[in-house]
Parts: sequence; C-alpha cells; structure tokens
Amino acid sequence: MSHVKLPPPPALAKGALRIVALGGLGEIGRNMTVFEFDGRLLVVDCGVLFPEEDQPGVDLILPDFGPIEDRLDDIEAVVLTHGHEDHIGALPYLLRLRGDIPIYGSQLTLAFVESKMREHRITPTVEVVPDGASLELGPFDVEFMAVNHSIPDAMALAIRTPAGVVLHTGDFKMDQVPLDGRITDLNGFARLGDEGVDLLMIDSTNAEVPGFVSSEKDIVPVLDAVFLRAEGRIIVASFASHVHRIQQIIDMAALHGRKIAFVGRSMVRNMGIARDLGYLTIPGGMLVASDDLPDLPDDETVLICTGSQGEPMAVLSRIANRDHPISVGPSDTVVLASSLIPGNENAVFRVINGLAKLGAHVVHKGNALVHVSGHAAAGELRYVYNIVKPRNVLPIHGEWRHMRANAEVAQSVGVPEERVTIAEDGVVMDLKGGELTVAGYVPVGFVYVDGSGVGDVTETSLKDRRVLGEEGFISIFVAVDIVDAKIVAGPEVHTRGFGGDDELEKALTDAVAEAVQKALDDGADETHELQQRIRRVVGKWVNSKHRRRPMIIPVVVEA
Repeated sequence: MSHVKLPPPPALAKGALRIVALGGLGEIGRNMTVFEFDGRLLVVDCGVLFPEEDQPGVDLILPDFGPIEDRLDDIEAVVLTHGHEDHIGALPYLLRLRGDIPIYGSQLTLAFVESKMREHRITPTVEVVPDGASLELGPFDVEFMAVNHSIPDAMALAIRTPAGVVLHTGDFKMDQVPLDGRITDLNGFARLGDEGVDLLMIDSTNAEVPGFVSSEKDIVPVLDAVFLRAEGRIIVASFASHVHRIQQIIDMAALHGRKIAFVGRSMVRNMGIARDLGYLTIPGGMLVASDDLPDLPDDETVLICTGSQGEPMAVLSRIANRDHPISVGPSDTVVLASSLIPGNENAVFRVINGLAKLGAHVVHKGNALVHVSGHAAAGELRYVYNIVKPRNVLPIHGEWRHMRANAEVAQSVGVPEERVTIAEDGVVMDLKGGELTVAGYVPVGFVYVDGSGVGDVTETSLKDRRVLGEEGFISIFVAVDIVDAKIVAGPEVHTRGFGGDDELEKALTDAVAEAVQKALDDGADETHELQQRIRRVVGKWVNSKHRRRPMIIPVVVEA
C-alpha cells in the first residue's frame, strides 16, 4: 500500500500491536521494523542500504529514525535476525542516539556487531540467544528460531503479545542439506501454525523464482571443475559474511593443493571472527598473508576477496581498474561467488569487463552455478504458507515486484486477498483480534551518510551532484556600477566538465554583457536581479545551442 493520502495514525488502541517499517519495504536493504505494544517498542533489525549510481558521494543510506527519535527510552531492545549489513549496519547510528539499548541475537551475529561497534568506539550491551530460546522483553515474548540462509546463525522470530502472534521469518531458505547441518526449523513453524499465527511477515526476495532454491552442496562439482581448469591463480570474490561459501572455497583449495589468502579489510576481519568462533575451519599451514603471495607459484594460490557487487573501493574493483598491488592476466581465473543485488548490475558488469580486458577468465552466476541464493523461492514460500496457515500476511524484504509476487503466492494457497497487505516504509499497521488494519502513515525518508556527516545530504544536494556530474557547470563573474549603470569588470566565463572552448566562452561573454547592460539601462538596482537575468540568458543560450543543462553559477559584485 502506498502512503499517498494516508493520514497520520491515531493513538494506538488498548490491546493492539502497532507495526511500522522504517526501512526495508520496497527495497533490498535498510531493514528495520518497529513493534509497539502498551507504550513499549521492540526493534527488529537495523540495517543499511548501499547507494546506487544516481546517489553520488553517498557512502551508506540509513533507516529514518525520525518516528522514534523522541521515544528512544521506550525501546525495550533491538533483536537481530542475522549478521548481514542490510540488517545490522545502521546499529552504530542508532546507538549514537541511545547507547544502552540491549541487543539480542545469535553468537556470530553479535560478534559481527561488536566488531563493527569497535570501529565506531561504541561498547554495546549484547546478549547471545541460542536456537529455540524465548525471552520476555517488556510486553513482548520473543522466540528465536533457526533458519537457513547465506550466513550462519540466522534466526526467525516469533513475537507474542496479547494482540496476537507474529512470525517474522527474517531472510531464509529451506536447504535440506546445508553445509553446517542447521536447517530451517519447519517443526517450529508448524507448531506456531497450530497455535495460530495472526501475522506472517515473510521474505520476498525470490518470490518471482519458481520452485526451490538449489542446495549449497550443488555448487561443489562446479567449483571442482573451475579449480581443475585453472592454470594460474584463482581469485574468488564473495560477501565478507558468506562463511559457508568461503568454507567451500577453502575445502576445494585444500583438495587441489593450493594455499589461501584473505584480501580486503572486511574479509580479513570477518573470517578471523568466524574462525575464532569455530564457524570456519582452515587446515594448518594453509592460510598465508597476502604479502607472501608473490613468493608462491601462481598455480598454488587462491585469493579470497571482497568486491562481488562491483563496489568501487573493494579489492576486485581495484584489481579490475589496475589500482591494486595484485594484478591479473590471461592465466588467472576470477570467480564471482554471489548473486547480483538489484541496482548493482552495471557496476558488476563493469568489473567483469575490466577483468576480461586484462585477459582473466571470469566465472560468475551468469555462466556457471558458482552461487546459490540465500532466499526462499516461490515453492518454499508456498510450503511455509501451508504449514503456518497465517491469518494475515505482510510481504517484507524486497522491491515492489518481489512483494507483489509474494502476495500472489500467498493467495494461490488460499490466503484471502483482503488478508494480504503490501505496504511501503512508514505505513502504520495495527494488529488486534486477528485483524490487520492500516492505521495511517508516518513520514520517513532516506538518511544519507556522506563521510562523517549523517543526514546532511538532501535530495536537492544529490540533484546538484548529478547535474554537476552529467552536465558540468558554468560560472560567470561580472562587476557593475549600479549608480552609473555600467559594467566595470567582466564578464568572465569559466566552464568545468562542459566541454566548452574559447569560442563558446566568447559567445557567452557577449550574451551576458548585452543582457547585464540592458538590465542596468532598464533600472535594475539589485545584484540578485542581475544574477537571475544572467542565469536565464546563459541557460537559454546553452540549451538552444548545445541541448545541455549545466549548473549555472552567476556572481555579480557591486563596485
């Protein structure tokens, strides 16, 4: 449901549970949902969204904390489903507002959180919760249930209040032979279904994909073939949190007699954590420092690095741009062991093309089964709907097309259309007596992190940046004597990123001089009015002659 024409929500009715997403609906990222009951708040996840090409200069995009900023003391806890950045990455910014909010999650999830917090010089209050445990957090009874995903220790959450039972799946799939043997707790889902689930909040990412997602073990023969064919070095790019995939690469390297090296700060950090906690096993003597790679034969090494999404500063992008000490050539094989996150397609293809230009053989999901998704496909979603039998459904974690496809899957197994709600960030929903109703809308937006600034960049700033990047700018300086109605210096025209030449600057100078003198003759006596005249004249001239719309910066000084 779009927020258009929705009013602000009324006060929460007694005995009702209020649900509002501050991020994560209609997008892949920024996952954060706030539950309210009896004046207390429970926050599920607090993640970031990574910027797209039309958001230049932005480092991260946060959920909008505005609706809860004056209610921080009402927060009972933050509970985390798993350790991916789109679910934990915004926690440091929330804890800057209130540092003692308790955080609950699985062992690996909280280890990643604590490592991230150290970078921000924050000491969080955390408590590890094992599979199957239940906690009373104020008026919320929260049960933590194991689910299978592309990172160990992922959890679904059953949230109980007097208003009803909510099952939040988090990100999940139903791999029946996972690498770590930890399967999705379908028994628990069925038990909840028998108990009665008033609202199912369910992962939508792969709702458009028919059938079931392949098992992680299905990629082993493909990786084996890649290793057999590789003549020189093998460089594998993966998410720095995909412990299972990296374990597979390590096992394959051991089988083929190759040493491994982790490259990239986040990869080194996360794999160190995973190894220390026992989630990653590396045979003795197999791990080497990246600095030692030049001393080893190329056909005896595997580099495991970041950059599978084409991130500009990640290791693989820098290698593709020849901006890294590690270089690739015709004998090298590069494996992108990840799916494409929507919005990253151009960046990833740019990296693939850069590597191919250098002669490397590039293996990716488009030409080989080197990655399987961590999100349930339509067949798995249908299975969950059938065993949970929810009264109401709220598709989450996905773009609009994913959430709509998920809604159609729900309806295909008998969930009435009026019981399926598709909402966007800021839409407020109330659950009471088995009914989910839309109560209104609270304004939420994108909060941009740009360097050390949080929220300083606005949509207007981004528009200016896009104009500068795509169209360039033209600056015009002129000094005038208002009293004598004459130009005393200039006009001086300077262009950047416009592709102008001396002839263009001469033509603009003449046009501006004529316009300014005419304005002075007509009695213009304010510099602001002259600046507006200059902007109109230059804009019209450039548009008519060059079909361009650069940023125009007129500067008029009164002598």
